[in-house]
Amino acid sequence: MTQTGGSGSSATTPYAGLSPDGVLDALDAVGLRGDGRLIQLNSYENRVFQVFLEDGRVVVTKFYRPGRWSDAQILEEHTFADELAAREIPVGAAWPLSIDTGARLGADVSLKGSTLAELATPLGTYRFSVSQRLAGRAPELEDPATLEWLGRFIGRMHAVGALATFKHRQTLDVATFGTANRDWLLAQDLIPPDALIPWQQVSAAALTAVAEAFDQLGTLKHIRLHGDCHLGNVLWAGDGPHFVDLDDAATGPAMQDLWMLLSGDRGSMTRQLSAVLDGYESFMDFDRRELRLIEPLRTLRILHHSAWIARRWDDPAFPIAFPWFTSPSYWAEQTTRLREQLAAMAEPPLGGP
Repeated sequence: MTQTGGSGSSATTPYAGLSPDGVLDALDAVGLRGDGRLIQLNSYENRVFQVFLEDGRVVVTKFYRPGRWSDAQILEEHTFADELAAREIPVGAAWPLSIDTGARLGADVSLKGSTLAELATPLGTYRFSVSQRLAGRAPELEDPATLEWLGRFIGRMHAVGALATFKHRQTLDVATFGTANRDWLLAQDLIPPDALIPWQQVSAAALTAVAEAFDQLGTLKHIRLHGDCHLGNVLWAGDGPHFVDLDDAATGPAMQDLWMLLSGDRGSMTRQLSAVLDGYESFMDFDRRELRLIEPLRTLRILHHSAWIARRWDDPAFPIAFPWFTSPSYWAEQTTRLREQLAAMAEPPLGGP
């Protein structure tokens, strides 16, 4: 993961200074008084809590991993979410915050922007935001109507994403998500020696194939994206899908927000893609050349994920969550996956001949 400034904290224990009481004190300082109940939600990257307020509301507050994003990058994400929400696209937009001078607990909280605040503790500083709680279940992707609805939702997001550009968020390209991650992994002492050379060889071949795929397409339209549209970030409610967690919002090709909805064999993915694009193209034109990017983008995500774990390895939570990461079997599996991606990238694109 790219790390670009922001507030400091211990690199090895990034959340050591963030306690449940500190979370409640921080919210109290911005006028959101909790009733003492909070639930930590699943998130390896940030610390995210569902907090019950005295007035009966339930909010979600996110405390950002120190050092990952700059203030400008976080605020740009918030602006994008606010644009989407203004067009009635259901996302968890960050709320405007203000310091409550009458707060009871006196936490050391300051504003970093209209929707971003910072809590200072003896062990570090923690930037945070607050948003509405969104609830829902996992979508039923076996249903073509569900896939079409998801396509419409993403098409609406992309229609807004195409109206302006990011100035501070990262760009999803081969250099940033592929080459930089591969080179960083090779510079670490994490890959077991017996697995290193096979992985190094196949990752080089895979990146060459990814670069060739992008080069063959020439100039592509890049827009503002959600960036991480996996199913864990989709909540299905009575009014349809809600996408949450714009933490990885980026500039890139539209296909990045579509390919993770596809799974199974080639026939299954072809049918799924047809349903998704039927919905998508109701709101946004789609450049069919980008169909050739499905497997290259999947390849970049495989490399990116390994580098993400490696960059967080000093965080005590990561060896616990991914104990197999430094084992020869993990890297042998990654080598096999990249070989499979080489074969997949050599096939005609979905929807092609």
